[in-house]
Amino acid sequence: MALTDAGREFVAEARDLVERADQMERIFREGTHGKSRLLRIGAIDSAAAGLMPQLLPKVREDYPEIDVELLEQKTIRLLPRLLSGRLDIAIVRPPESPDTQLEFLPMFSETAVVAMPENHPLAMRETVTIDDLADQPLIVPDRGSRPHSHDLTIKLFLEAGYTARIAQVAEEKQTIVSLVSTGLGLAIVPKWASRLAVGGVNFVELEGPTDNAKRSLALTAVWLKETRHDARDAFLKVLQDNLPELSKTA
Repeated sequence: MALTDAGREFVAEARDLVERADQMERIFREGTHGKSRLLRIGAIDSAAAGLMPQLLPKVREDYPEIDVELLEQKTIRLLPRLLSGRLDIAIVRPPESPDTQLEFLPMFSETAVVAMPENHPLAMRETVTIDDLADQPLIVPDRGSRPHSHDLTIKLFLEAGYTARIAQVAEEKQTIVSLVSTGLGLAIVPKWASRLAVGGVNFVELEGPTDNAKRSLALTAVWLKETRHDARDAFLKVLQDNLPELSKTA
């Protein structure tokens, strides 16, 4: 049995209502204690894999009273949750058209690396260039859901005078790296993607334009303007205090 389009829409709306009811219960519960102890954080996949394991222990050390809920999602799905009050803060790629209701804190950029099967002729190199990848099949993210990562690959090849040979489009970063392990193609991914638990894949540094910004992916923290939230402000303080150290691993 399969749901109709109307049925799927009904289920999505029902889930949203349940989530909002849970949210109101949490807000009421926090309000009775006089402080916002619960912090709902959204993060894109590479930040969830690379940033949060470093940052959250520091938050817990400084503010043990804060309870964290972490949601891993894409930028295009995290921003609406911030606007509707279902998240308190998120770590995302900077949107092309920022909403004026949101406050942004630029953080740093993740370095791009090349994921390739461990038995690939280039896999034991310390670095590779776009020239080395010119004839290689590539696995790229779907632009509709990951425009920054998709455009990075396409632009790097165009600026080097090549057209990217796209062998496969996939949506999830984990799926992309898993497809790399099968030998389907190579992929240009953020460095923190190397923390995903996928065997049979090597990650090689990408040499490119002298301007590193052209081969990196920016990260920004974002939250709803003119809102007061003690736990979020505490999280931001720890984040800002540790930005130099965190950026060295990205």
